[in-house]
Amino acid sequence: MKPDLTGGSMLLLLLIATSLRSTGGAPVPRSFSVFLDVRDCPTAQFKSLSPQELQAFKTAKDALEERLLLKDTRCSSRLFPRTWDLRQLQVWERPVALQAELALTLKVLGNVTDPALEDVLEQPLHTLSHIHSQLQPCVPVVPTAGPRPRSHRLSHWLERLNQATEKESPGCLQASVTFNLFRLLTRDLRCVARPDLCA
Repeated sequence: MKPDLTGGSMLLLLLIATSLRSTGGAPVPRSFSVFLDVRDCPTAQFKSLSPQELQAFKTAKDALEERLLLKDTRCSSRLFPRTWDLRQLQVWERPVALQAELALTLKVLGNVTDPALEDVLEQPLHTLSHIHSQLQPCVPVVPTAGPRPRSHRLSHWLERLNQATEKESPGCLQASVTFNLFRLLTRDLRCVARPDLCA
C-alpha cells in the first residue's frame, strides 16, 4: 500500500525539506551554532614563536624594566596574580581570557610615550596585534548564551582587566603587563594553541 501524501502529510514533508535546505542538509542546534567559530580557531601557528620574535620581546621587556627601575615604580597589588592560570578555565573560555589579556597589553604598551622605547616596542606590538586579530575567530560570539555561561572565575578576571585602567596608575599598569609578558607568550598563548597539552 502506498502512503497517503495528500493534505497534511504533503505539507509536513515540504516543511522538512525546506528546513534541511536552509541548514545545509542537517539542522544545527542553536546552543552549538553560537560557538561554531571556535572550531576554526587558527592558533596552531602560535604553538611557539620564532627565536627572532622572542628576542624582540626580551629586548623590549629588558628596556621596559630598566625604565621602571629608574622611575622607582611601586605598586601595592598585582594585576596578574600567581593564581592567574588558564588551565583553571573551561577550554572555550581560555581564548576569551587570552584576548582580554592581549587587548590590555596592547593598550598599555601602545600608550608608552618614551621615545627611547619606540623602536624596541615596534616589533613586539606588531606581533601582539597579529595574534590578537588571529584570536578573534576563537572567541564565542555569544559567550553568555545557552547552556555554557561564563564561569565565575572568568567573569572575575575579565572585570579585573576591564577596570585596570581606572584603578591602576599608568606606571603600575606598565609594570604589570611587562612582568606578565613572557607568561602570556610562553604559557597562556601555548595553552590556547595546544589545548591537548593544557590540562
